[in-house]
Amino acid sequence: MPALPASNPPTEPVDLAAFKHSFRRHAAGVAAITTLADDGTPVGFTATSLASLSAVPPLATFNMARSASTWPAIASNDRVIIHMLGVRNQAVAELLAGPHAARFVGDHWHPGPYGLPVLNDVTSWMVCRIVERVSVHNNAVVVVHIEGGGMGDDDDALLYHERNYRTPGLIEPR
Repeated sequence: MPALPASNPPTEPVDLAAFKHSFRRHAAGVAAITTLADDGTPVGFTATSLASLSAVPPLATFNMARSASTWPAIASNDRVIIHMLGVRNQAVAELLAGPHAARFVGDHWHPGPYGLPVLNDVTSWMVCRIVERVSVHNNAVVVVHIEGGGMGDDDDALLYHERNYRTPGLIEPR
């Protein structure tokens, strides 16, 4: 069996090291989830855990830590918007993965259905009703029913792999 990378702390369990190493090498599509906080301010985050669950009815899931700054809004709101991001949206992906207070500063979004924040110039977006939140340890699996949405211009896929944003076919990180 090949050895795990030496960059892991010696006190880290081997199963955690294997988990981190494996998922860093698993390319994932990049999406953004937005909603409103209880006080009406926009909140959101970059997600690589988005997955389709069912076509009929149209259901999807995403995962998040219940310690995340956006969790209180996801826990108390009935709706979110899921945005599919392309290469042209890398700066927005980085912004929504950055400091919470800076995520909606600027003109990269506008109010959409139910007053929810819609990111501009994404490849597509879906209005979703949260149908279930499943707590798993200190995380949650959120199940949503897609109720509508919109399409943007096509773009190359934005992937997250080895802690970098990438485009299929390009070797160097973006």
